[in-house]
Amino acid sequence: MKDGYIRAAAMTPKIKVADCRYNTEQIKELITKAYDNKAAIVGFPELCITGYTCNDLFLQDTLIDEAYNSLIDLKKYTGQYEGMAVVVGLPYMYMGKLYNVAAVLMNGHIIGLVPKMNIPNYAEFYERRQFKEGFKGNVSVNIDGEDVDFGGSLICQFGSSNKVKLAIEICEDLWTPAPPSIRHALNGATIIVNLSASNETIGKSAYRRELVKGQSARLVCGYIYSTAGDGESTQDIVFGAHNLICENGTVLAEAKKFTNEAVYADIDVDRICSERRRMSTFDVNVDENMKEAYKYVTCPELKKRTLELKRYFDKAPFVPDDKKERDARCEEILDIQTYGLKKRLEHTNCKSAVIGISGGLDSTLALLVTVRAFDILNLDRNGINCITMPCFGTTDRTYNNAVKMTEKLGCTLREINIKKSVRQHFEDIGHNEDVHNVTYENGQARERTQILMDIANQTNGMVIGTGDMSELALGWATYNGDHMSMYGVNASVPKTLVRHLVRYYADTCANKELSEVLIDVLDTPVSPELLPPNEDGTIHQKTEDLVGPYELHDFFMYHMLRFGVGPEKLFRIANIAFANDYSPAVIYKWLRTFTWRFFAQQFKRSCLPDGPKVGSVAVSPRGDLRMPSDASPAAWMEKLDRIKEANGFE
Repeated sequence: MKDGYIRAAAMTPKIKVADCRYNTEQIKELITKAYDNKAAIVGFPELCITGYTCNDLFLQDTLIDEAYNSLIDLKKYTGQYEGMAVVVGLPYMYMGKLYNVAAVLMNGHIIGLVPKMNIPNYAEFYERRQFKEGFKGNVSVNIDGEDVDFGGSLICQFGSSNKVKLAIEICEDLWTPAPPSIRHALNGATIIVNLSASNETIGKSAYRRELVKGQSARLVCGYIYSTAGDGESTQDIVFGAHNLICENGTVLAEAKKFTNEAVYADIDVDRICSERRRMSTFDVNVDENMKEAYKYVTCPELKKRTLELKRYFDKAPFVPDDKKERDARCEEILDIQTYGLKKRLEHTNCKSAVIGISGGLDSTLALLVTVRAFDILNLDRNGINCITMPCFGTTDRTYNNAVKMTEKLGCTLREINIKKSVRQHFEDIGHNEDVHNVTYENGQARERTQILMDIANQTNGMVIGTGDMSELALGWATYNGDHMSMYGVNASVPKTLVRHLVRYYADTCANKELSEVLIDVLDTPVSPELLPPNEDGTIHQKTEDLVGPYELHDFFMYHMLRFGVGPEKLFRIANIAFANDYSPAVIYKWLRTFTWRFFAQQFKRSCLPDGPKVGSVAVSPRGDLRMPSDASPAAWMEKLDRIKEANGFE
């Protein structure tokens, strides 16, 4: 297991009903194929050694004996594939009764047998005619001279890791009101393997997908679902080999039906464990009696193999790819922002809002949200005071956009040139205006905030914050400057999403002139405009040239805060996601910048104004991020140094 990833395979052999020897050879071929593809855990269908559709042939000793011999054959066969766990289905006799079981095979041994707990006897299923339901707890049985644990409360723990814990349920078990996988997960299982023989009927595959996906989400686990396919009897039903691998509510791999397609996926066990650790309501071992009934079988280590990961990493995890879904997300976020602000205005009986409007993305979004809130409250938009405060770095483009936007939205525009007051401030503190350092920049930002606060007092209004979550994560804000407001509507909206929210508004506002202004805002480089412009009047100070691309920082922020991903793993997955966009050296450079700034700038986040949470990641000290302002980044930087040394970066 490298970086917490385990490669799983869900495979369906083409079988012959009741021909155990033939089926065993097909399973062997797939075991070899799975090993060659670096799988660590492989699931096969229910009763795959015999075929699921044997019906009353299961009452014949000949078939039961052949299945037993095949189990021993497969056990020995796995001896040549060290470090790979294989789960196969077969009928097994115990105490004079026949059980539908899953056998876990590894390194030439049978690790355990798990019986099907829920035996269906309705519609096209008549399994109770041949099989007895499984039992909780465990007993020991002897197979080929080995003592093997057998029972419905079995968890396989691989090697010394306390993370990779495998448990099993079989077909109908998942479709019941209380699947065994619930017990398994609450007793520590992180990966569930389901051996199934689920036939196809109209609409069933969609329901099956949602069932497997949903169970992986509820249990915060990896779920490997292997089901029967070609070769089973079609006397009355047809099987589609609809194999699935899911992780915590996400479908990682899905077979095309009726192809007997093997599917592979890399399950992130570290991510599963991180999510369970974060969720205080995911409480393992809540029932002491249940805990005592479980048998934790220590298995050999899964083979550690370097993987070219078979999973997709979205470059923009905050932004849906699908336009329809993205538009719906934008509308929902705008609603959350709007109704958050609406409540605050209503509660304070405030009829005036004050916004520093720069012509940039963040202040544009804040203004659009404020307009929506005023409309809901039936307040006159004239009560929205848009203050433009040109200074040394202001360009004609941003100034004109700020003016046009305010006019088109019907708000009140007020221009206050702050050059004179900033120069007076520099004179008062003895700062040379020609020295364009942090004092030069922050002096302007704080002057603007002072003006906004004082105008809010004049108008009995509220200063609406414009800063976004990406800037807060990096600390790219002037403390007690643009960092401060009376309600920050963008505080949990990442920069990559701000763009789409403004674009969505431009596309749906039904005002051509306003839309044109918004589109030009989108085309304007992100900048605080605190340094003088270029000679041609264009923006000189571009944020992403200084702190790095926001798409990288949003990627880092999402995985670090949402799943606790460390620097080495983050570097690895970022290189996969941005393989066509940035070199490893560039990704490393900005990851180091992000890590250092994230730790160093927590003091700014510790005193954030109120603002609405909109997604699964936020940095409010009252919500998602309870982080000390003086925490040391030493452990993170040490891992970054290892990346640097391993790759020969400067």
